[in-house]
Amino acid sequence: MAQEGSFTRAAKRLNMTQSALSHAVNNLEARLGLRLLNRSTRNLSTTAAGERLLNAVGPQFDELDAELLALAELRHRPAGKVRITAPVHAVETVLWPVLQRLLPDYPDIHVEVVTSDARTDIVAERFDAGIRVGEYVERDMIAVCIAPPMRMAVVGPPAYFAERSAPQRPEDLVGHQCINLARASRGDLFPWEFERNGEEVAVQVGGQLALTSLHIIRHATLAGRGLAYLPEQEVLADLADGRLVRVLEEWCEPFPGYHLYYPSRRQPTSAFTILLDALRHHEQGF
Repeated sequence: MAQEGSFTRAAKRLNMTQSALSHAVNNLEARLGLRLLNRSTRNLSTTAAGERLLNAVGPQFDELDAELLALAELRHRPAGKVRITAPVHAVETVLWPVLQRLLPDYPDIHVEVVTSDARTDIVAERFDAGIRVGEYVERDMIAVCIAPPMRMAVVGPPAYFAERSAPQRPEDLVGHQCINLARASRGDLFPWEFERNGEEVAVQVGGQLALTSLHIIRHATLAGRGLAYLPEQEVLADLADGRLVRVLEEWCEPFPGYHLYYPSRRQPTSAFTILLDALRHHEQGF
């Protein structure tokens, strides 16, 4: 009011009625036992006490206004933490490329990623979401496709097949040196699963090596340690330049790719919604 010179202009600046502002000033003067303003029909000025109070707290009002504006802006800016569990391969091929582009634009969004090949109870473990191959997502979850269909490939180096006959059916793998993918969460090995024209076959293969990393399995088969069962996308370049040879291709049919899943009863936060939309757009880019 002292800055504006009138109750009318001050009330308009503060977005309140003139009577409400006058009442607030009267209450403050009564509480202090001091007159802060000299009022007349034409003029409004501060008393000595009012001038002292204005000099003391006036600069802080500008700081307070700036902070309130910043808080209002924060309310409309996505913020929060998103906690996700996913297999390493899903993180490397889908989640990380999205996070790499997304996070610089949203500095108030924080993402925690726990890599695991286990079928985690995301509600009990307090995850916001999980990522798994579509066919392994529980039916009571909301599942959103975030990657194109996948296909596996059985591969080995040319030198391996120079000494052995290529398998003609999945069952023939039993007599071959194979590199297994170990399931660390359960202490067992992933079976090699095949399908052709509706016929499904799962084979538990044998070999000297069992590893938990698809990348290391690829390096091991390139080094001649046996056959590997890997996502097709991981070995396309190796097949193209002849470093690896593919077998049983007709038994490796496509299957649903990675899905993000989360409880249907959970209300998504703004941070989670931003990440979900980014993952959807990533999938649509294929």
